[in-house]
Amino acid sequence: MDANARDTTGLSDEQLAAEAAREGSDGVAFTALMDRFRERVWRICWRLMGSEHDAEDAAQEVFVRLFFERGRFEGRSRYATWVHAVAIRTCLSLRRSRSRRRRREEPGDGEQIEGATARQPSPGDAVAATHDMAKLLEGLDEEDRALVLMRFAENHGYEELAEMFGTTPGACRMRISRIRERLATKAGRMFGEPGND
Repeated sequence: MDANARDTTGLSDEQLAAEAAREGSDGVAFTALMDRFRERVWRICWRLMGSEHDAEDAAQEVFVRLFFERGRFEGRSRYATWVHAVAIRTCLSLRRSRSRRRRREEPGDGEQIEGATARQPSPGDAVAATHDMAKLLEGLDEEDRALVLMRFAENHGYEELAEMFGTTPGACRMRISRIRERLATKAGRMFGEPGND
């Protein structure tokens, strides 16, 4: 066992973050944080990026950013909230740059999401529903999509969302309400349901 290695299981995320900010590049605290958050960060990246390959690339970028920004966590929120905010900003940035690159190279047709849902083993109706939901979410702008996914797929409360997105809980509630209305209207059009009769 390494002489510098020690048991970090009893430390909170916030305590580890404070230690990680003080330690060198091969520190035990940052490694422990990375182990604790690896699966959560990957899941957020997968939800926001839409494919396993892109999620892996994004998660790696998130951990690189977390490493270089490890001294910037100020403890005003939970460490998990701060990590999720870094993951969201990283994924949004990557999606925007890839979107610009794809528009220059070839017209996009949503193959990425279709391929991701087609690989998932599930009954035909569930696949169709997943595809329809993915199409609805792809119609949102990047930040609205991230907000909806963090609220409903990752079950974050409005306080946490406000911290992640740099706004107030009330603004998050209102924004989600408006997004839900737009999605309901769009879903009605997709499935041939009449509007307000």
